[in-house]
Amino acid sequence: MSRRPVNPSRRHSDGGGLPFLGSIHSKSRSSPLLSIGLLVVVCFFAIVISCIFVSLYYQFLTIISSTTGRAISEREALSKIEESATSLLFENLKYLSAGGVSCTLEVHRAIPVLKKAYGDSMRKVLHVGPETCSVVSKLLKEEDTEAWGVEPYDLDDADGNCKSLVRKGIVRVADIKFPLPYRPKSFSLVIVSDAVDYLSPKYLNKTLPELARVSADGVVIFAGYLAEYPELVLPGGYPGQHRAKVAELSKFGRPAKLRSSSWWIRYFLQNSLEENEAAVKKFEQASVKMSYKPACQIFHLKSYH
Repeated sequence: MSRRPVNPSRRHSDGGGLPFLGSIHSKSRSSPLLSIGLLVVVCFFAIVISCIFVSLYYQFLTIISSTTGRAISEREALSKIEESATSLLFENLKYLSAGGVSCTLEVHRAIPVLKKAYGDSMRKVLHVGPETCSVVSKLLKEEDTEAWGVEPYDLDDADGNCKSLVRKGIVRVADIKFPLPYRPKSFSLVIVSDAVDYLSPKYLNKTLPELARVSADGVVIFAGYLAEYPELVLPGGYPGQHRAKVAELSKFGRPAKLRSSSWWIRYFLQNSLEENEAAVKKFEQASVKMSYKPACQIFHLKSYH
């Protein structure tokens, strides 16, 4: 989905024709022999990869049978392979770049854990970030939960459900670099995702205090991981995650500022934003019980009192 900040300055330019375009196309045409050759190479590698997978599969089946002392079905073996692969991917999520991962989608996964950790504080929630309509819609389906959203980008291509939420005033389109249109402590909990990664410290100094101002029981921040080893970023994403489109990689007019957890903690201390230790403990306990492994950094801050 193509996104742009609210009320951006727009520039229009008309491109002229390219008379030499036809000649370029004629010169770049591939010969039939080249196409056939590429097809043969692709088929060869597909066969090799299939053989390797089958070999590994039967080796795994043999190992499991010998260690457990019993024969296992193919379905059980495949289930164990899938479980192991998924676990390995999630254990290495900290090496992934936030540029390719949607932390807003991660909010969807975290909602049951948040409800367990925050209890009654999840009764009146404000979500701030792109795709807020999807988060708000999911929260509204939860029992005893009211939800609102702030979308930092224009909604030119929003679906019918999102437009309905905007018409009802449940979702607002607003630039979060400026004061939020809500009174102090309007919400019990504020959740923000895919937004602070694109703000410079100058605007973070304005936005984070605003989030704390409009919340009564705390602020939960979902931020992308700093990729310690960018070469390990998987081109296809990983289970349960949304791969960001190229048009979404530059938000607020700049690329994402990937920051480590130590950077964020130092920033919170320098700006008198206190970590909610009680909420952190409850969230960690709930995560263990529910086998939840976050794909984004999650910070729990206290509200301003």
